[in-house]
Amino acid sequence: MISARTIGAAVSLALVAWAFWGTYEHGRSTMDAEWQAKSEKQANAFQAEREAAAVAVINWQDAEQARRRALEDRLQANDKTHHQELTNAQATQARLRDRLATSDLRLSVLLAAPAQGSGCGVPATTSAGGVVHGAARGELDPAAAQRIVAITDDGDQGLIALQACQAYVRALDK
Repeated sequence: MISARTIGAAVSLALVAWAFWGTYEHGRSTMDAEWQAKSEKQANAFQAEREAAAVAVINWQDAEQARRRALEDRLQANDKTHHQELTNAQATQARLRDRLATSDLRLSVLLAAPAQGSGCGVPATTSAGGVVHGAARGELDPAAAQRIVAITDDGDQGLIALQACQAYVRALDK
């Protein structure tokens, strides 16, 4: 038969095991709750960090888009100015060519040594529109004058294009 002492020891052992098990379960549930709280706090911090990063990217994209729109606006204004300057230069050159073709305007050059008695030079006196007073001038052939005007037209267009390129580069640097 089992002695009362053995039964008492078994009951005591069972009570100690039960107390140990209860303490273990309580500690485990407390640690689980702490771990869950810590994990939730980390998840919330990570979510807040991701949201802040997303907001920063969106703000950066908005700023870049605004900067790009401003650049496009400046470039469009420069292009409009360039086009207007080119159109004005072409119109001026066309008027000049028309005036040369109708003999309304004659081009002349300064002569290094005036022709003596040849009668082919323009008198040394100038009209109210003259540039050089008192120098002998020779009149250019209308075809040669047209070629000179065409060359200056090309040069003017080149200078206008160069100015447009410089304005474009300056706009990009801003």
